[in-house]
Amino acid sequence: MRLVGLLGGMSWESSAEYYRLANELVRERLGGLASARLLLHSVDFAEVERLQAEDRWDEAGALLATAAAGLEAGCAELLVLCTNTMHKVAPAIEAAVSIPLLHIGDVTGRAVRAAGLGRVGLLATSYTMEQRFLRERLADHGLTVLVPDGDDRAVVHRIIYEELCLGVVTEESRQAYRQVIARLVAAGAEGVILGCTEIELLVDQSDADVPVFPTTRLHVEAAVDAALADD
Repeated sequence: MRLVGLLGGMSWESSAEYYRLANELVRERLGGLASARLLLHSVDFAEVERLQAEDRWDEAGALLATAAAGLEAGCAELLVLCTNTMHKVAPAIEAAVSIPLLHIGDVTGRAVRAAGLGRVGLLATSYTMEQRFLRERLADHGLTVLVPDGDDRAVVHRIIYEELCLGVVTEESRQAYRQVIARLVAAGAEGVILGCTEIELLVDQSDADVPVFPTTRLHVEAAVDAALADD
């Protein structure tokens, strides 16, 4: 089993899900007392969030690149960046290491295409919804990506940063997300990507009438596949 390097802490709430899911999946596949071989570098999200808000993405990329190099130095054989938004700086991370980075956009794009869909809605942070880095990666897989309108984007973003990243999950926010999903479906979305790792703490397939693609779970499943390949 390969050693998987997890670059997390953005937020630690979702990184804990990465750890839990990876170990559950390995146990399911190998049985007994089997668990995942993981090396975690968890950054201070307050620092990363400040760089996001101040549009200092190059500095954020350098910070994560240094952390990624540390994971490789610790003998990680595969790198998993436990966040959608910070895939904006994936090129800087990839340039700092020689081990492969399992890109969340590729994993998600393949899953949507495998489901036979071509037009999907995207729920994520405002950075991910409004900037091109993830939407273009998904478009490379032949997908048309719809995002909520400005008011809905603000609601989705606020709930992520002010609630989910702090471990706060409320029925009111779940209902707000359901309404945003419904409006995306009404606009033509055949499925919905949960494109922020914390969103899966709030909503799941039961909250939508179309297929939902949970990027955290998909990312972890792909990482476990890669870790167990040829074992």
